[in-house]
Amino acid sequence: MTSLLEGAKKLVARSSDIGARVSGLEQAIEAARGRVDDAVLDDAREVVDRAAGRLRLSADHTVVAIAGATGSGKSSTFNALTDLELSAVGVRRPTTSWATACVWGHEGAEELLSWLGIPPRHQVTRDSMLSTGHEDSSLQGVVLLDLPDHDSTEVSHHLEVDRLVALADMLVWVLDPQKYADAAIHDRYLAPLATHKDVMLVVLNHIDTVAEDRRAGMLADVRRLLDADGLQGVPVIAVSAKHGWGIPELKSTIAKKVAEKKATRARLAADVRAAAERIEAVSGTARPRSLAKERVAALNDAFADAAGVPTVVRAVEVSTRTRANRATGWPVTAWFSRLKPDPLKRLHLDLGSAGKELTGRARTSVPRATGVQLARVDTEVRQLADQVSDGMAPAWTTAVRRASVSRLPDLGDRLDRALAATDLGAARLPWWAGLVRVLQWVLILTALAGAVWLGALFGAAYLQLDDIPTPDLYGFPLPTVMLVGGVGLGVVLALVCRVLVGLTAKSRARAADRRLRDAISEVSEDLVVAPIRAELASYSQVREGLQTALK
Repeated sequence: MTSLLEGAKKLVARSSDIGARVSGLEQAIEAARGRVDDAVLDDAREVVDRAAGRLRLSADHTVVAIAGATGSGKSSTFNALTDLELSAVGVRRPTTSWATACVWGHEGAEELLSWLGIPPRHQVTRDSMLSTGHEDSSLQGVVLLDLPDHDSTEVSHHLEVDRLVALADMLVWVLDPQKYADAAIHDRYLAPLATHKDVMLVVLNHIDTVAEDRRAGMLADVRRLLDADGLQGVPVIAVSAKHGWGIPELKSTIAKKVAEKKATRARLAADVRAAAERIEAVSGTARPRSLAKERVAALNDAFADAAGVPTVVRAVEVSTRTRANRATGWPVTAWFSRLKPDPLKRLHLDLGSAGKELTGRARTSVPRATGVQLARVDTEVRQLADQVSDGMAPAWTTAVRRASVSRLPDLGDRLDRALAATDLGAARLPWWAGLVRVLQWVLILTALAGAVWLGALFGAAYLQLDDIPTPDLYGFPLPTVMLVGGVGLGVVLALVCRVLVGLTAKSRARAADRRLRDAISEVSEDLVVAPIRAELASYSQVREGLQTALK
């Protein structure tokens, strides 16, 4: 909330919620900006500024504007209410575009008159020396405005009327028996201000020119037209400013509304409600929705597929199997595995920091997403946006869809960086690999020792030397047991390790798949989900603000 509104709320009666309603409208405007028609929001912004400005000013004065067409007797009515000849009438009506103000109780009204834009030369204080002895205490606190003719040929008059009609706390429309049905006032002012009927009065002037037997019928016809404009309940008072007929009743009605001290708040509340309804008409009333977990999961799967996660997972499994077999296989044949290319290195993944520096590559070599994969991404993004915007007004549906694709141009780079930054875990050998390697070399050395021993025995026999005593093991010569056992057990251990390596490779692949999908989900969150959530949050703020404004 702006500091202006904070100050304004302190000046409003504690029983009034107008400050909160203005704040709610302001919240809705700010949250809807960029999604809803700017013209509607700009009009509402003017209402907020106008309301905040009025709330800062005197709460002891009520601005009552008298408006009407040329010849309606508006200025005569103004003079009759003030008991002074302040406004020229008839052919003597000045062509100035300024309104005339008469103030009952000038103290504290200076700032209000300045805000209204009434020049000092067009201001009169009713309780000044000019009117000593004629003060009317019933209108104490009234700032009565005589507006220019709303149907004047002068454009400046139209602008001044429109400006002050928007600022006045209470509106008195003076109609003429000859033109009370004129569409100019009904279509331009009365019907559009139907939401402000609580702060309006309608005066049928020149009633003295109407035959007495036709007056009741004419008043009924005026009532019918007002009801058609949506102004049911607005008081209609027949007066003759020339003869003073009905002026006491008009003055009493104005004084009663002013004494209630509700006109200002009622006018501001009507302005806020009307602005909020205009925003609601284009923003819609659908309840805010949340993202379905199933749709987000489907989007993450589409992103993972486009990123090549299945390809990388298979590469992790093969690479783990190759590296572990090389470390745990029979050393005599394990070196052959070095001739096989490492699939992760071919994809420029899991190279380590030193490897990345040597290659100088910031990107991986994972195959680019195919047209089918990209089409799936587009479909999932669209379905996610459609799911959360279902039932929303077109403005918000468009905003959600626009947000959902706003960052997709970065999709390829972000997915590739996510793959490159993920620790796949394939470089780490199983914890038991070191133990197996030691055992394999022990078996190899045992076999070699047995082979050397047998070679020595064969050489001694060939040279016909004395027999060298040879220990037995379960009836078999120990050198033979060492040779055959070392080779056989090494082969068996290698075969057993292949099974363990296969299980380890699948486990590493599953772990890599989880980490990769977590990384991809962060990309999905940043590029699609977060922008959509931001739109939903803005929509929720708009709905919350409008609900407060429309209380």
